[in-house]
Amino acid sequence: MRTRFAPSPTGMLHIGGLRTALFAYLAAVQEGGKFLLRIEDTDQARSVDGAVENILTALHWAGIDPDEGVMMRDGAIVEEGTHGPYTQSKRFDLYRKYAEELIEKKFAYYAFDTKEDLDHMRERESVAGNPAPKYDASVRATMKNSLTLPEEEWKKKLEDGDPYVIRMLIPEGNVIRFTDDIRGKVEFKGMEIDDQILIKSDGFPTYHLANVVDDHLMDINLVVRGEEWLSSTPKHLLLFEYLGWQSPRYAHVPLLLNQGGGKLSKRQNDVAVGDYIDKGYLPEAVVNFIALLGWNPGTTQEMFTMKELVDTFSLDRIQKGGAVFDVTRLDWFQGQWMRSIPAAEFAARIQPIVAEKYPEAAKDEKFVERATLIQERITFDHEAPEMLSYYYEDPAVDIEMIASKKQKLDEKLAKEMIDLLIATLEPLDDFSETSLHDVLFAVCDEKELKKGQLLWPLRAVLTGLPFSPGAFEVAAALGKEKTLSRLKKAQGSL
Repeated sequence: MRTRFAPSPTGMLHIGGLRTALFAYLAAVQEGGKFLLRIEDTDQARSVDGAVENILTALHWAGIDPDEGVMMRDGAIVEEGTHGPYTQSKRFDLYRKYAEELIEKKFAYYAFDTKEDLDHMRERESVAGNPAPKYDASVRATMKNSLTLPEEEWKKKLEDGDPYVIRMLIPEGNVIRFTDDIRGKVEFKGMEIDDQILIKSDGFPTYHLANVVDDHLMDINLVVRGEEWLSSTPKHLLLFEYLGWQSPRYAHVPLLLNQGGGKLSKRQNDVAVGDYIDKGYLPEAVVNFIALLGWNPGTTQEMFTMKELVDTFSLDRIQKGGAVFDVTRLDWFQGQWMRSIPAAEFAARIQPIVAEKYPEAAKDEKFVERATLIQERITFDHEAPEMLSYYYEDPAVDIEMIASKKQKLDEKLAKEMIDLLIATLEPLDDFSETSLHDVLFAVCDEKELKKGQLLWPLRAVLTGLPFSPGAFEVAAALGKEKTLSRLKKAQGSL
């Protein structure tokens, strides 16, 4: 099995492109095959500086590293493998060679039509009741090409350097049928397909010729790509047939949709992989999330490592319809993967971030213990400094937070609860989490208090945060002295 991911360097890697690359990668690895990365830069005018580096960086971040093709080595872009070059702009001579072979076999022809000629044709056909005119069998006999012009005339045009394109010849009456690994049986009528340009007037190949030539010469036998290329597949299959080559299998992945059911776009969503890297998403979370966009493992399992995806993935379980990109769902995966990190590794991960705001955290001997308390509640690394702030500075007394309406506490009752907390905790010798739990729960029972009425003021005073670890955990971690100090500070403010 040999698959490929062949992006155009026209911008930053799209999250949908990452999913396509993932599916191609999984299909190859699962069968012990090779995953190849090719850069399709035939559209030089749209190529963006730094785009190739961005693509390679994003793929590596996600754990999708090619076996051959274009790669990053020690910060430099290189090409490795026996089927190169793997950048299309380095292969123009090959495309020209096969375009001329197609002309010799009478499967392609030279077209000398000017822009004015094409505009006139479209206008004429539109008036005749064809709202979307194409350059095809119905009009080619009326145009200026090597099929309609006398041989000496069109050869003279070539000798004189007149502008031209090379178009493939689409038979009008046939039906092109194939089986897509995702969509099943698909067919297109020849009359629905235009005489596709293969070589543009600037001498550059189009995607259609270049990708067919490259897929053949690079021994690609499975092409995984977005569904926007489904309508182009008949042209590609014909090119394989015309050149006498075996075509690969095709699997066209459905689109990613926004919450409204439209195509995922920059207007409503972050669409570049780099956006999610910059926001602090874990690669495991993103890969897990996008793998399940349109793919059903056939079980209730939701959490997948890359190895588990390799073991489980199959193209036939990818749905045909579009998949909704739900950021809330992505955030859920992010939280789950954050919680799966071993405690010591998690602490080491966030400690430098916390230390940027609180330098004492860098030498905090209890940092692992403190980090463990927030791991169940954290979604992103950047949340850590705020979530641990109460260890390194006294929080401001927020009367509105302490006197919580949700807990049915007004200021008067909140003050009574703080007085009760001080009176209860001050005599204690054992300030462990278990001891605090037993003592404070007993007070609630004795005073016929709802537990939140006593525990919420304790948590609010100690942390100053609307969300934090439990009151017993925080108080035990802070210790008796700091706990009482903050309670007395709040007592004086109420």
